[in-house]
Amino acid sequence: MEKSTLRKNIRNLKKQFTRDQLITMSHPVVDRLLCHPKLAQANTIFLYYSLPDEVYTHDIIDELAQKGKKILLPKVIGDSEMEIRLYQGKKSMSEGDFHIMEPEGPVFTDYASIDIAVVPGMGFDTEGNRLGRGKGYYDRFLGKVPCIYKIGICFDFQKVDHVPAEPTDIRMDEVI
Repeated sequence: MEKSTLRKNIRNLKKQFTRDQLITMSHPVVDRLLCHPKLAQANTIFLYYSLPDEVYTHDIIDELAQKGKKILLPKVIGDSEMEIRLYQGKKSMSEGDFHIMEPEGPVFTDYASIDIAVVPGMGFDTEGNRLGRGKGYYDRFLGKVPCIYKIGICFDFQKVDHVPAEPTDIRMDEVI
């Protein structure tokens, strides 16, 4: 199945659920993530501020920050780039491109200090291949930091048998 068809199929599955249902469905995913030993050991965590149709991450971001973890979030720049910025609380967030809440403040460039990346996706397969939204933002960023342990998180209905992978697609180490 082509990536565009797979995206469309998963998008249609997501539309079957209300935002509240998706938030409720996020709880077991986030609970498994919170219990993950690599997350517990991490000091610097690259996460994402969820869109309405993604696994809800707003609370886990605050919870991890309150535990003293350094949380990094993406900020989209133009049509092809993504910068990383330090999360400094909800008051430091503003709506960016694609109506995504993004952190303000200086660009974070100490990629070597990132311990773990928690990555969204439209779909994942059992080999860790990730289907994104088609712009390549995460693949380009993760390609710069190949040593980071990468965990993809998604709803169960987003787990598929096969995601077509290109040489530039970055595979996850694990999918929750």
